[in-house]
Amino acid sequence: MSSNADIYHEMIVDYSRNPVNFGKIEDHDVTFHDSNPLCGDSIDIDMKIDDNKVTDIKFHGRGCAICMACSSVLTEITKGKTLDEARAIEKNDVLSELGLEHLQAVRIKCALLSLKVLKSALYTYIGEHLENTQDLDTLKEEAANLY
Repeated sequence: MSSNADIYHEMIVDYSRNPVNFGKIEDHDVTFHDSNPLCGDSIDIDMKIDDNKVTDIKFHGRGCAICMACSSVLTEITKGKTLDEARAIEKNDVLSELGLEHLQAVRIKCALLSLKVLKSALYTYIGEHLENTQDLDTLKEEAANLY
C-alpha cells in the first residue's frame, strides 16, 4: 500500500472505531432511517435546524467500517451548513475525504448510505415546511433523481 492509501486506511479504521457525531438528538427537528439489507448497514440521522441552518447533526446505528467512517465525515461536512448547502453535498465530497473515490461498486452503497439518509431527511424537513406546492414538485423531482 502506498503511504496515502495507508493514511486513508487508518482514517477509516479510526472513524469507524471512534465515530464523530455519533448519538441521538432527543429534540431533533427531523430524523430519518434507512438500511442496506445486502450488508446489514442501518443508519439514522437526527438534525436540529435553526434559521435554515443545520445547527446539530448526529447519526446512530450500525454498519461496516466504510459506512461508519463516511457517516462521521458526512456529519462533519454538514454541520453549520444552510439547508441549500447541505442539499448540494455530493458523493465525491464524502468519498474524497477518505480516499474512496475509486471504491468498488459492491462497497459504494455502504459508503453512501448516510448521504442517502441525509438527503431524505432534508427533503422530509423541507417538504413539511414548504408553503408553495410548485416548490414541493421541484423538491420531489430533485429527490427522485438522487440515485
